[in-house]
Amino acid sequence: MSIPPYQVSAFNTAKASENKIHDDATAQRFGFKGGFVGGVNVYAYMSHQPLQRWGRPWLERGTGSAKFGKPVYENDIAEVTAVEDAEGMELTVHSQGVLCATGRAALPANLPPPPALSDFKALAPRTDRVTADETSLKVGDWLGMTPLPITDGFHAQDLQDIRESDPIYAREKIVHTGTIIRCCNWALTHNVILPAWIHMGSTVRNLGIAHVGDTLNVRARITKNYKHKGHKWVELDAMVVANETTPIIQATHIAIYRPRQLAEAA
Repeated sequence: MSIPPYQVSAFNTAKASENKIHDDATAQRFGFKGGFVGGVNVYAYMSHQPLQRWGRPWLERGTGSAKFGKPVYENDIAEVTAVEDAEGMELTVHSQGVLCATGRAALPANLPPPPALSDFKALAPRTDRVTADETSLKVGDWLGMTPLPITDGFHAQDLQDIRESDPIYAREKIVHTGTIIRCCNWALTHNVILPAWIHMGSTVRNLGIAHVGDTLNVRARITKNYKHKGHKWVELDAMVVANETTPIIQATHIAIYRPRQLAEAA
């Protein structure tokens, strides 16, 4: 099956966020062209072709992954290319002639049973956020987020911001897969202070579908905290849950929580 490239005029949804990597002035001070379009948005762009290929079953039980190598900038065209192979499809994102992201998607016929909801500890977010470091993001700690009710208004704005063209999300009131993965970001930002940080990649197993009217939460365990090439990295094993009862995804979520440029600028 031939899958045409998918083009999106990228939109930076996080310009006003606490994460200053999305702010033009800060990103330029770090040596970039401008504020980053969020990795969760780029993942959302990359999810379009798997949905075109496999439809709703991919949202229910498919897999996806993305690694972000170079930023995508607002108003630039992000072109996603999908190439099918025996295991699924390979995905690449180019913008302004630069390879920005790579990933894969599949609808496997046989997967092991998913982890149990009870394997993931439910916690409220911390009330005393402190700066992210090796102690506040200690391996083995569990993180939660402020619950997110999905209203009609939120859903409509979200689809507009993501620039999604597939009608299934609006028609069936399905929460976009990019929004689901954003909950893994909130496992970090709702618990520690992150002046400037970068989502570097995610590996996702879809477990179910969330709809308008549901309330989302995340249960995330810190699995790694390490230094590499001057950056400080954190990895999460996260489950996003609807209404505290229904698993929606399980994801390995990777971020640079303290870029070396932040230390150099201090």
